[in-house]
This record gives sequence, C-alpha cells and structure tokens, in this order.
Amino acid sequence: MSVDVSVLVPTSAEETYGWLTEPAKLRRWQLIAGRTDLRVGGEFRWLIAPGHTAVGAYTAVEPARRLAYAWGWEGAEEVPPGSSTVEVTLAPSAGGTEVRLVHDGLSDVQAKAHAEGWEHFLQRLRTVTIIGDAGPDEVAGLGDDPNPLTAAEASLAICLRVLRAVGTSHGADKTPCAKFTVDDLLDHLLGSLTSLAGMAGRPFEAGDGTPEERVADAGLRSIEAWRARGLDGTVTARLGEIPAELASAILSVEFLVHGWDFAVATGVDFKADDKLSAYVLDLARGLITPQVRDGEQFAAEVPVGPDVNTLERLVAFTGRAV
Repeated sequence: MSVDVSVLVPTSAEETYGWLTEPAKLRRWQLIAGRTDLRVGGEFRWLIAPGHTAVGAYTAVEPARRLAYAWGWEGAEEVPPGSSTVEVTLAPSAGGTEVRLVHDGLSDVQAKAHAEGWEHFLQRLRTVTIIGDAGPDEVAGLGDDPNPLTAAEASLAICLRVLRAVGTSHGADKTPCAKFTVDDLLDHLLGSLTSLAGMAGRPFEAGDGTPEERVADAGLRSIEAWRARGLDGTVTARLGEIPAELASAILSVEFLVHGWDFAVATGVDFKADDKLSAYVLDLARGLITPQVRDGEQFAAEVPVGPDVNTLERLVAFTGRAV
C-alpha cells in the first residue's frame, strides 16, 4: 500500500527545499531534534515525537526538485528501518510550490496511520512557510505510557522552543539561578548532558552553534546514549552507584526546569502541560533528596500556596521562587 499526499505552499521550490532538509528549519515544523547527512547514501535520524525516532538513508537528493529515502521507526516491529520508502517531489505552481509525498511499502493499517501523520505534518509545513514557525506540536506531548526517556524527549521539545526564541543576544542576562547568566546556564546544561551521556557509556563533546543548535545536538545524543544503554542496573555518578533509571530522570528535570530558567531570564513565554509537569515533578522528588539541598546543587524547597499550577510546584520544589 502507498500513501500519496500533497500540499501547496506559498514559497519557491528552493525555499521549500530548505524547509525539508535543513535541521534548524525542520525543528520548526516536523522534528524535536535530528541529524541529517544530505547526500545519496547519507543517513538521517529524526526524533519526531517522544518515543518515535525515524531513521533511514537518502537514495535521491535533487535540490529544489526531489528527495527520496528509505524510512522506518527505530525499535519498531511494524515499519522497521529500511522497510519502506518515501519520495518527495517539488513542482512550481501558481502561488508557490506543490509538495507531493509518496510513502510506499506499508500495510493497509500502516498506510492509514502514516497518511494521517503525513497530512498532519504537511499542514504544519504549509504553516511554517507562511509564518516561519508552526508552533508547538500536539504529537510532542508525553503520551499515554510515559517513562523517563519519553519525558526527556517531551521536555527537550519545550526547552528548544524557548532557546529558539531566546536567540543569541541574551548571554549576559541574569537567570533565576543566582550564580548563572544565560551563557553560564547554557554551559551548565551542556556539561550535564555530556556527563549523563558518558554515564550511559557514550561520551561526546558538545558542538558549536546557537544555543538552540547546541542543546538540540547534545540533548539528542544524550537521550540516544540512554536509549542504547537501557534503564536497568546501576551507573556510576558523582556520589557513587545509583540506579540507572534514577540517573536518566535527570534529563527531564534539566530540560524542563532550565527551559523555565531561560524563559524567565529573557522574558520568553513558557508553556508546559500539567501531565508532563506532574511526571517530571515525580521524577524530581526521587532525585532531589535532603542531602543535595546544599545550596550548590539545589536550594531548599520554596513553599507555595494551593493555587499554583503543577509547573510552578515543580519549579518551587527545585528551590526557585515562582
């Protein structure tokens, strides 16, 4: 079975091709984060929604005309990597460019689900070509069967949206963390992500770029490290051996709470739904013990009233005034 869907966007074929291929632009409508090696034989890895990573390799790369690639979902029994193909063609049309996407190699059930997904994303593509950002995506939420890694991916999506809005001109701004400017906090977050990846057995060095680009790459690599390792057993942390599942929970707290820090420091709007905030608060309660409330790692919990929302309870629990 095939999926065959199309959309008319108001941009030229050259501009539209950029929205389909450049990671920084893909994050505005399709991806949470991802890597793309744009050449025939080059591989891509796209975190599209929490718990759903698409992987494949390009079989055709024709700028402003056509893309084709093998497609599959990492870890999936249905539509595993390499089991299907996607072809995207761009045709100049009155008023812009017609984008046609054909996805082959699917069963009836798979085709129905993928048709709905591709329709959703092509409409987001149209939106992003009109206004420059398709906005928060409903598919990037926590989902119905959360775990520390899907929570980390949902929290990363929120943190990256904040950093995209923050840009590069607020490095010296003070944050709710008294000792940190925005640049200091960025360095702290990147250091935590590289440390956590090393804890999971896949060390790396943070790259260059804008704050959003750096955290997108480091966040993806750190989560990948934990997905490859799994959450069983123990790992070695600064304070000794701790359960791996507990260590992996640090990712969600780092992304969500520091995303809030960046937003408050720079006046950027911050939104996180109650379901995700409640899940990360539960993770934080397991992580932040009285022993680490030493003023260096975490301050004392800030008392809050009964009317605050779940996000504010999380922030107060980590020692920040709301």
